[in-house]
Amino acid sequence: MPLLVEGRRVRLPQSAGDLVRAHPLLEERARLLRGQSVQQVGPQGLLYVQQRELAVTSPKDGSISILGSDDATTCHIVVLRHTGNGATCLTHCDGTDTKAEVPLIMNSIKSFSDQAQCGRLEVHLVGGFSDDRQLSQKLTHQLLSEFDRQEDDIHLVTLCVTELNDREENENHFPIIYGIAVDVRTAEVYRASFPDRGPEEELRAARALTGGPMISIYDAKKEQLQIGPYSWTPFPHVDFWLQQDDKEILENLSTSPLAEPPHFVEHIRSTLMFLKKYPSPTKTLFPGNKALLYKKNEDGLWEKISPPGS
Repeated sequence: MPLLVEGRRVRLPQSAGDLVRAHPLLEERARLLRGQSVQQVGPQGLLYVQQRELAVTSPKDGSISILGSDDATTCHIVVLRHTGNGATCLTHCDGTDTKAEVPLIMNSIKSFSDQAQCGRLEVHLVGGFSDDRQLSQKLTHQLLSEFDRQEDDIHLVTLCVTELNDREENENHFPIIYGIAVDVRTAEVYRASFPDRGPEEELRAARALTGGPMISIYDAKKEQLQIGPYSWTPFPHVDFWLQQDDKEILENLSTSPLAEPPHFVEHIRSTLMFLKKYPSPTKTLFPGNKALLYKKNEDGLWEKISPPGS
């Protein structure tokens, strides 16, 4: 069954702008979200999701109460939630393989739910802007049509993407919202930024930069974050890129050079340094080819734990 808005089937393909004009409630929700001030979300109880990562949990989780992601320029942040058991998935999609990613998102929620449960699936799509290369527009179209292709009824609750998330300044376009959080217990989706993006921020960013696919990073039953083991091939011309100035890095390694947040270049440089230091991570970063495991401590912060049998 298809994508629904207010119980009615959505007519696709159409742009995000046309879609909200046909559904005033969607338009109002997008307007309210854009108008919010950005909340700084601290590390307690937070699971931060990077590009091409997916995390799912439910209100039963004693460790995680907030899922969040940030720095989406042409990317979209997707939240899918089952209203019956509160299972909530957040992912940061960049359009590399939307066709494969949407079923992953769907299955992550289904792994929680006993299908007979009452409740419905609700989806929130946020991010992107009117970029020159129309990457956001393409990703919006892909996500809407893939959700529409799923067997289950999926209710589109928030659509604040591409032209609905766009502001113009001196003839340049920028996203309004770069990051959102979802409260797993109350289902509230709100504008957010995240000073703490750990653990293993550089390692996780390196995996995404080297083209790793969408993966799930959290085991809600064990309440632990599992990272890796990852492998990648050495990043081509890493020394060349590290010698380039900020402008070159922006123009060549960003999908939207003018719209990136101020820390983008610094983030790319540190990720490239990391890839230079660890050209083949399997042996060096994952001893015994085991995942790195983290759990939240009493203070709600991540702490590394030893893998079983080590």
